[in-house]
Amino acid sequence: MSVYLEKERAVAIEAVESASRVCEAVFKRLVTDETLTKKDKSPVTVADFSAQAVVNNILEKYFPNDPIVGEEDSKDLLGEEGRVLREKVVELTNTAVNTPMSTEEVLKAIDRGQYAGGSTGRHWTLDPIDGTKGFLRGEQFAVCLALIIDGKVRLGVVGCPNLPYDMSQPEGEKGVLAVAVEKQGAFQRKLNVKDFIETPIFVSIVEDSCNASFCESVEAGHANHGDSAKIAELLGITKQSVRMDSQCKYVAVARGDADIYLRLPVDSKYVEKIWDHAAGNIIIQEAGGQVSDVNGEPLDFSQGRTLSANKGVIAANANIFGTVVEAVKATLSNKF
Repeated sequence: MSVYLEKERAVAIEAVESASRVCEAVFKRLVTDETLTKKDKSPVTVADFSAQAVVNNILEKYFPNDPIVGEEDSKDLLGEEGRVLREKVVELTNTAVNTPMSTEEVLKAIDRGQYAGGSTGRHWTLDPIDGTKGFLRGEQFAVCLALIIDGKVRLGVVGCPNLPYDMSQPEGEKGVLAVAVEKQGAFQRKLNVKDFIETPIFVSIVEDSCNASFCESVEAGHANHGDSAKIAELLGITKQSVRMDSQCKYVAVARGDADIYLRLPVDSKYVEKIWDHAAGNIIIQEAGGQVSDVNGEPLDFSQGRTLSANKGVIAANANIFGTVVEAVKATLSNKF
């Protein structure tokens, strides 16, 4: 008897692990002190394209009829202007595939990610590198892949190459893959380790918000830290926040390293992309937590490529979730 989405789960893990290897190869080859000093983002551009090519190639192999909502397209790699970048992308992509891919195959794979999304049928959504500045600093970034069926996230995988397997040992072994399938729970395993053992993960059991801690972005542009401070005051939170980039924050909350993740709107016009939240959303829920927008409404992944029906994100354990939502509403007070 087959298990629901068993094949999809295995393929998604393979894809995310392969893309994570590409990202690590790009970092080792292309990220230098000079690129950081000059704020040169070209390495992360190579990693973005290469990771998307690798994931989309694997998905096409196993699920050729499944469309993909991806972040990138190949237009910046075309012609003489894109030659240098294109050659780097093809070279790095081929470090993580079993059968070498031609330039044409790499470009075609990247462009498989142009699906519009929607409320019917099944499609994947991919963020090849979430947390670009974390990637460039050698800190937290994530490769995120989710399967959406009839507008709901059913499967999510997040690869976090630099996340400690045990946050109580921050200098210990690093590399975490978190995975969740609807109604099957959430798990973590060591990233790119053959003799893997999956262990269940669960959100914290904190019952009083004054004992909770936030998991917040390192980058101020991704969150309104002033509003976060007001919310923390309302909740009586005094613990230092856990700060990291990317959907690694979802993983941190899902396994109880922190208790609350807020993605507060920075302005009224900004709309979240589905690939930034789909995988993390189901991992939190399957770990026993709850996720909503800042108005307490569930995230709606049926609207296409964006979460156009929602503003911001709140994730927390079920014990304190309602209290957190009320504090957010009181702080934002109809701003959004």
